Amino acid sequence: MAEWNAYYRNEDEEEEQEEGEQSGGDHYKVTGRDSLVFLVDASREMFIKGEDGQPSNFDMTMQVLRSVYTKKIIRSHRDLVALVFYGTEQSKNPRNSFKHVYVYHDLDEPGAKRVQEVDALRGEKGAKLAAETMGSGETSLGDALWCCANLYSDIKLRLSHKRLMIFTCRDEPHEGDNTKDRQARTKASDLKETGVVIDLLHLMKPGGFDVSRFFRDIVSPPEDESELGLQLQPTDKLEELQKRVWAKEQPKRTQARLNLCLGEGINVAVGIYSTAVLARKPSASRLYRETNEPVHSKTRTFHTQTGSLLLPSEIKKAQTYGKRQIVMERDEVDAIKKFEDPGMFLIGFKPMEKLKVHHHIRPAVFLYPEEGEVKGSACLFSALMRKCSERNVFALCRLVSRRNYSPRFVALVPQKEEVDEGKVQITPPGFNVIFLPYADDMRTLDPPQCPSASQEQVDKMKEIVSKLRFKYRSDAFENPVIQQHYRNLEALALDMMVPEETEDLILPKVEQINNRLGPLAQEFKDLVYPADYNPEGKPAAKRKTADAGGGAEKKPKVEVPEDELRAHVQNGTLGKLTVPVLKEACKQFGVRTTGTKKQELIDALIARLGS
Repeated sequence: MAEWNAYYRNEDEEEEQEEGEQSGGDHYKVTGRDSLVFLVDASREMFIKGEDGQPSNFDMTMQVLRSVYTKKIIRSHRDLVALVFYGTEQSKNPRNSFKHVYVYHDLDEPGAKRVQEVDALRGEKGAKLAAETMGSGETSLGDALWCCANLYSDIKLRLSHKRLMIFTCRDEPHEGDNTKDRQARTKASDLKETGVVIDLLHLMKPGGFDVSRFFRDIVSPPEDESELGLQLQPTDKLEELQKRVWAKEQPKRTQARLNLCLGEGINVAVGIYSTAVLARKPSASRLYRETNEPVHSKTRTFHTQTGSLLLPSEIKKAQTYGKRQIVMERDEVDAIKKFEDPGMFLIGFKPMEKLKVHHHIRPAVFLYPEEGEVKGSACLFSALMRKCSERNVFALCRLVSRRNYSPRFVALVPQKEEVDEGKVQITPPGFNVIFLPYADDMRTLDPPQCPSASQEQVDKMKEIVSKLRFKYRSDAFENPVIQQHYRNLEALALDMMVPEETEDLILPKVEQINNRLGPLAQEFKDLVYPADYNPEGKPAAKRKTADAGGGAEKKPKVEVPEDELRAHVQNGTLGKLTVPVLKEACKQFGVRTTGTKKQELIDALIARLGS
């Protein structure tokens, strides 16, 4: 009979469960796998190098694809990825139905071999390999899209998110051929009807890239306001291209979809998203020793007296009160624990000054409207966010994120949209959900009594702090242990001689700190420490000496009486004695041994005393 307490989750377990689901978890079982097809232009224009030794558009694309492959392996290795080239001289696709289309990778899980194959297409050697393998020929984007559609139709697995990314530097791939343009638009429309999202990652070319000539009718419109949509400006920088790809490739999964109740009969459909998840090392997978296949564990409950298998309906929950077990059905436990249905309920508004830093007790989540659930949610949500921002207030709400979860009080802090120079979204519009502490979470501590610093010492430290202050960015620091862990795995999988070195960004930059501080550090030491005190010095280690002569203390000899030794020989318990004791016994009885191992000493003593 299970204890009632075992059924309850604490807040830490709830938080870990939510983080696990956001970082991968078991979402494949619920929603299916994500799929991503890279459709890359292989025309001659893609291989032209940029100015001042800049990499070609093709080389830049291969670097981005390589980073996406490695990220997929680490973050969601069961997603499906494909790589298709169009505008090639050679043709390679299922049944070779389409000319000038080269399927480099079928739609399958990414692996080390695929990363190596993409690596081979980088740099000058990669350009030569691509010219020898595929070449550059005529272009028919309609055939390429048709081939990609066949890749999706050949997959029998359940797919939750289908995305196709086109990399090209040509705004008129068919050079004015209206028939091919019409075929491409028709096939793109068919793909979008089947749920495939088509994105354009257009690259810089001489004279600029005009999206309105052809590709405006090919790409998918943004699904909602949070989507980047079609970028009008092409990119010629690797970092910017990586940002655009990662922003589009990362699927947006909700922790929960709820109704935000603003009053009686006024509900706004919202989704809760995790913007930051704690990075952890992947858990170890158990493998079967003989076949090296993953082992799946199953838990079954048996009756302690009869040994019969118990069904879930036969397992009861119990709690002991007054030396008596109170047995409850699972439905009764659910009813006791349930406070209310999942949802978010508005309590009121408070000035932003009331929200303190110490109220932040766990990572915040993000709130965004779900227009597909309740029509008009985006409009009302946007109005609420705008008014909260104008009046500098936050909304106080009660949140029950899931069934049987305990209610939490949260603060909804408005956040406006921000974009960078390339019109790439940096921060989305919505509400940051700050989890507030309960009253018993706030404790009064008795700090230890320490001597107070003088005003002169405080002023000097203020100068030091002002010199060392910098603008903090969370993405500027990485966990060096996890980074090195993945570098080692990458080196092992790709047969690299030495893993790629990682820079520990957490270590302080001592030289830069010394240059900024100048004499301030020494002035502060002079104010705080005594004149003869050396903070960097270490006290000399004291050597243990004997009481009389000062020499090292010797261990006393351990002697075992002869009667006791003979008793050990007769009982066969010589093995319980230590090696030093056995050596001393051999010296005591004049036993010569050829070795110093324990068994050799035992055999010599048995031969001497047993006769």
